[in-house]
Amino acid sequence: MISYEFPLNEKVRTLLRLEDLFARIDYFIERGETTDHHAALLTLFEIFDVACRADLKSELLQEMERQKRYLATLHNNPAIFEDALDKILAELDAASANLFGMTGKIGQALRENEWLMGIKQRTVIPGGTCEFDLPSYHYWQQQDVTARRTALNGWLAQFLPIQIGLTIILKLLRENGKTRHFTALQGAFQQMQGGHVAQILRVRLDEKLACIPEVSANKYAINIRFIAANYAAKSSQFEQDIPFELTFCSLSS
Repeated sequence: MISYEFPLNEKVRTLLRLEDLFARIDYFIERGETTDHHAALLTLFEIFDVACRADLKSELLQEMERQKRYLATLHNNPAIFEDALDKILAELDAASANLFGMTGKIGQALRENEWLMGIKQRTVIPGGTCEFDLPSYHYWQQQDVTARRTALNGWLAQFLPIQIGLTIILKLLRENGKTRHFTALQGAFQQMQGGHVAQILRVRLDEKLACIPEVSANKYAINIRFIAANYAAKSSQFEQDIPFELTFCSLSS
């Protein structure tokens, strides 16, 4: 099976983008080649651009507080494991405290680093970080792998409260999903929503089916169109019946 996730609001879209970027930078930092650490630094700049939204910190804090209030009502529920509930509440408390403890603007230390900002400005130019453009960056790239990794982890550290917070929220969101099985007749599917909108839709289908889902949704209806996976021609609808799983993920409130 191959799985596709579609965020249905801007807040979740931002969290999923950051989740992908954090996973990418962790991968490249752990590798040791100069090109890996260059890719890690480029990803750090992407995290900076996405995470520096003015309302991201407050949105995460508000969502974690909502989840703490909801989860606290589940105490003494015979269907709930108390130890697991206490664990997630403790994680939310710790993540909220770390996030609340962030001072200044997100990424402020990065913004004040003239050397890094100079490199960031050059990255918008194709090939703009060559050694003759940025000899000081070339010098850094020739340093010991441990020194480069330490520097990268230090620059990333200021974003870790954001990463921890969004990881918990997305975990709760995904775990609170309801999965149903459908068939898209001749590659098209529609379901009326009745005013209830999920925050993430997950589509899973057999990886042998050479098609890709395109999703549009609002509070009235979900529409999924399966497009033929043809990379050399204009996209067209995959006109055969397609069995698939559809998971509706929403945060409790």
